[in-house]
Amino acid sequence: MMTSNEKKVTKKDLMRIFWRSLPMEFGWNYERQMHLAFAHMMSPLMKKLYGEDDAQYANSLERHMEFFNCTPQIVPFIGGVVASMEETNANSDDFDLSSISSIKTALMGPLSGIGDSIFMGTIRVIATGLAVSLAEKGNILGPILFLLLYNIPAYLLRYYGVMSGYKLGVGYLTKIQESGLMETFKKAASILGVMVIGAMTNEMVAINFTLKLGSGDEAQTLQNILDGMMPGLMSLVVLYIFYKLNKRKVNVLWQILGAAIIGVLLTWYGILG
Repeated sequence: MMTSNEKKVTKKDLMRIFWRSLPMEFGWNYERQMHLAFAHMMSPLMKKLYGEDDAQYANSLERHMEFFNCTPQIVPFIGGVVASMEETNANSDDFDLSSISSIKTALMGPLSGIGDSIFMGTIRVIATGLAVSLAEKGNILGPILFLLLYNIPAYLLRYYGVMSGYKLGVGYLTKIQESGLMETFKKAASILGVMVIGAMTNEMVAINFTLKLGSGDEAQTLQNILDGMMPGLMSLVVLYIFYKLNKRKVNVLWQILGAAIIGVLLTWYGILG
């Protein structure tokens, strides 16, 4: 139900998201990656929407301090979608806040794959190749050409991304709220998020047991045996251990320190390699 004092996201608000998306990787860390930069990007809008209520304002900033990682040039699009959802929440008494985190999680994985392929795998390679060919001849246009070829598409995508993301979010939210599909979409987004986390775990958590079992030609490493049961099994086990530690609110620094000590000891005794 809309309140009488409806709050509205303006183009000026979206431009703030655009400009604040530029230092997206300045606050990167291994625990939550781009979470701090995302909260910084959204903070002026959160102040506008919830500034009259300290508790709501603090909750909104905390909401955007959750884990986040995506190709920086794609992030304004997600910011635009989130802006439309926050606007709806600020004007509604029954908006499901968990859907905001679900949408962020669902979008960042697939869009990262597209963004990295376009910018890291294609535009950067082409721009570098053309720029180096000029720079080798001492032509000053080499580095200038690189900056233009790489940054013009990046800035255009950031600008039109935040604008189209907001428009898409507004239209989408109106339709699914009227049709009652929010719960269905939340479930689908959660499943997609779990799939993304599972794929990231297999890629980023590397466990290699070098300990051999058996004797002679029949001896096999423990890693081969585990891979025969299920590839990536130990990556999932490690993820589950960290999940349980986080559920018990064990300090992350202690978790990292403990993992480092255990890794060094197991490597020292020849169990890991």
